[in-house]
Amino acid sequence: MVVPVLGDPDPKRICTSIVERQNLTLRMQIRRLTRLTIAFSRERENLWAALCLRSAYNELCRIHNALRVTLAMESGIANHIWTIRELLA
Repeated sequence: MVVPVLGDPDPKRICTSIVERQNLTLRMQIRRLTRLTIAFSRERENLWAALCLRSAYNELCRIHNALRVTLAMESGIANHIWTIRELLA
């Protein structure tokens, strides 16, 4: 499905390096997204659950080196670093 995008971006300032880096990080952290692997999801719901769990962990539990806090703390959503136990509860 094609989604129309509105606006008139400057072609000289278009950069996909951030998105490409996110894709690489996602593929390295979730083996289900790489080719030629034995870790795969037989059902779409299992893949979706793995992606959601990785995203929640990345935003709530993982301390990012540049920020020295989690993404949720930086954006004001959380006031502490979540433990895995809190995330799975």
